[in-house]
Amino acid sequence: MQGEHKQRLFTLIGAIPKGKVAAYGQLANLAGLPRQARAVGRLLKELPKGSALPWHRVVNSKGKISFPHGSKKYIEQKENLELEGIVFIKDKINMRIYQWD
Repeated sequence: MQGEHKQRLFTLIGAIPKGKVAAYGQLANLAGLPRQARAVGRLLKELPKGSALPWHRVVNSKGKISFPHGSKKYIEQKENLELEGIVFIKDKINMRIYQWD
C-alpha cells in the first residue's frame, strides 16, 4: 500500500466519531482503494501498541468484531465501543444506527 493511501486511511480512521463505527470496506472505498478491505485490516494490525488512533471503531460489514470471539483483543474492542454508547445485540452492532457516514 502506498504512503498516500496509508495516510488517507489514518486520517479517515481518526475522523470516525465516538459512538460510531466504520466497516473495513467502507474505509477502503473512501481512501480510493475499492475492494481492498483486507488491506485496511493489515494496516490496523501494524499499528504500534498504544496508538491513539481509534482502531476499535472499525468492524466488519456485518457489524461484528473481527477478532476471535472471547479473545483479549475482542473483549478490549467491545468494551471500548460499549463505553462510547454502542449497543451490541447478540455480539452484533446495528450498522443502520451506528455506521459512520
